[in-house]
Amino acid sequence: MKFPIHPRYIAIMRAEDLLHPTPAGLYCPSGDFYIDPVRAVDRALVTHGHADHARPGHGAVLATPETLTIMAARYGDGFTGRADAAVFGKATTVNGVNVTFHPAGHVLGSAQIAVEKNGLRIVASGDYKRAADPTCAPFVPVPCDVFITEATFALPVFRHPDAGDEIAKLLTSLQQFTERAHLVGAYSLGKAQRVIRMLRDAGYDAPIYIHGALEKLCNLYESEGVSLGPLLPATVETNDKDQFAGAVIVAPPASLNDKWARRFPDPLPAFASGWMRIRQRAKQRGVELPLILSDHADWDELTDTITEIGPSEVWVTHGREEALVRWCELQGIAARPLNIVGYEDESE
Repeated sequence: MKFPIHPRYIAIMRAEDLLHPTPAGLYCPSGDFYIDPVRAVDRALVTHGHADHARPGHGAVLATPETLTIMAARYGDGFTGRADAAVFGKATTVNGVNVTFHPAGHVLGSAQIAVEKNGLRIVASGDYKRAADPTCAPFVPVPCDVFITEATFALPVFRHPDAGDEIAKLLTSLQQFTERAHLVGAYSLGKAQRVIRMLRDAGYDAPIYIHGALEKLCNLYESEGVSLGPLLPATVETNDKDQFAGAVIVAPPASLNDKWARRFPDPLPAFASGWMRIRQRAKQRGVELPLILSDHADWDELTDTITEIGPSEVWVTHGREEALVRWCELQGIAARPLNIVGYEDESE
């Protein structure tokens, strides 16, 4: 004869049993899925479309519709065996585990992923920011027991200025140096489109020239309802070099040091990145106009977000982990680094 087990004797699920780091990435044994795995797995939940988080070859992928579109554009329609679309705020059950996607404010389609079972909720932030961005849905704080946060700019020195002021610096430079082509280095997914959209919102309505590597993703953003205004290919022919005098040209950061960049009239190199807070980095790259424009949370945004969410525990991943762990401990919040490898932050 079987007797019912009294609730007081039912073991409470430990956070590590619901989600824990492995060499392949964060793994949920109960749901048999990974979040942003760094190698091909049977079932992947993907926070956003950047290549260090969204890799091809998984048996199945669950992500927002925009992220699935980005992955298809980058890797081809066969990037996964099965693609399932997640709707913001709508819970999905994966092998008995409740999974909900929430906006992360990082790039188009970016999401936090809430994983919940037996009353325990863990939220994996993926990459996120709290600053306004006209190209993606804003971050939504989600109360949870354990918050897994990125730490790309988790040092007190990183406090990002107002993004609008940085765009104003670019517009001022265009007025001052009308004979120079302004080459703006910006990561091809998210940052480039944000710079272009913010220029439009600031009243810049002239054609913006883009490097060929940006065309596919800019078209994708347009198809998703993000208007970027008139864009033209940044192709320099022998006799039309002067047409780029005083123009804005947006390109991947690596191209600013290529022979391609020297084709333009007296090019003025700019770089839109949170790393431009460090003057030595700007100097090393030969950047004349550093634009401190980041798609990651700065120190204040990271700490304010943890305070707002109020988790009992914080897990910190990919970035300046030690400083944020120490800050949590000083606030009386249990914290630890996850030490997951495979995520990059230099391209920011």
